[in-house]
Amino acid sequence: MFKAWLIQKDDMQQYKAEFTELNENQLPAGNVLVRITHSGMNYKDALALTGKAPVVRKFPLIPGIDFGGIVETSDSPLYKTGDKVILTGWEVGELHWGGLSELARVKAEWLVKLPEPFSIAQAMGVGTAGFTAMLAVLALERYGIRPHQGLVLVTGANGGVGGFAINLLAKAGYTVIAATGRPEEEASLKSIGASEVIHRDELSAPAKPLTKERWAAAIDSVGSHTLANICAALQRDGAVAACGMAQGIDFPGSVAPFILRGIALLGINSVLCPTELREAAWKRIASDLDLDKLEEMIQHRPLLEALNAAKDLIAGKVKGRIVIDIANK
Repeated sequence: MFKAWLIQKDDMQQYKAEFTELNENQLPAGNVLVRITHSGMNYKDALALTGKAPVVRKFPLIPGIDFGGIVETSDSPLYKTGDKVILTGWEVGELHWGGLSELARVKAEWLVKLPEPFSIAQAMGVGTAGFTAMLAVLALERYGIRPHQGLVLVTGANGGVGGFAINLLAKAGYTVIAATGRPEEEASLKSIGASEVIHRDELSAPAKPLTKERWAAAIDSVGSHTLANICAALQRDGAVAACGMAQGIDFPGSVAPFILRGIALLGINSVLCPTELREAAWKRIASDLDLDKLEEMIQHRPLLEALNAAKDLIAGKVKGRIVIDIANK
């Protein structure tokens, strides 16, 4: 038997998340059984636990889009008992049973070995947010964006992806401009690598087809008018890595900057990212991220308190990253 958060719909289609005890034989098929020690609390997890958005697509389901733990049994040559592993994405916590649980059974190819020098708790402090930010940085680098070319904008700067993007870009030598709706956090944003902080209102109104060239590149987790404004202000041959849609899923922009300035829109898919890229991203995070600063960002909550943590996250009461300590019930 093991404990987990389980989301169900009853006969009246009422949505319910409850902390319960399950039998191991209820776990879905897979060739690796993992004893989970930590999971990240992401905004998507908060939406799933509270039912605020239709994140969960199959019932019943254990939420949690990332987790880390120790392999208990494995029928795959890729892993053996005792290996420390992490998982992000692969529709876990949405379509497949996820990480807010003491146990998970998953496909071996969904896992990545824990990179040194991370502890499992630290890796979950990074979680999906930091992993997505690193994919965005790598995408800009592959496109050819280099620090000497100019300013790099990061939107949603106080969010998980935004904060990690600022830190990783600054470590790589880029001059970072942070856009946020919380200007009172300017000192905090500068402490993790931002050179300047602007208000998100500068970018949130309907965009003109072209504006003054302002950014060499950007990492955007907002979408909609914000993304359109970024594109309109990118320098010639600039690029924006798009990885979120906090403002909206629409793109009310123009083809003008793509044609007249040769800019590029780089989509970031952290959910179904191939294993080779996952391993490269985690290796780079392990080498570039300041672990002391990471520890300052993390607050720990027990598994039993996951629903309350989710409510706090949605209410905007959380600063930094929540790590759910699974063993601390």
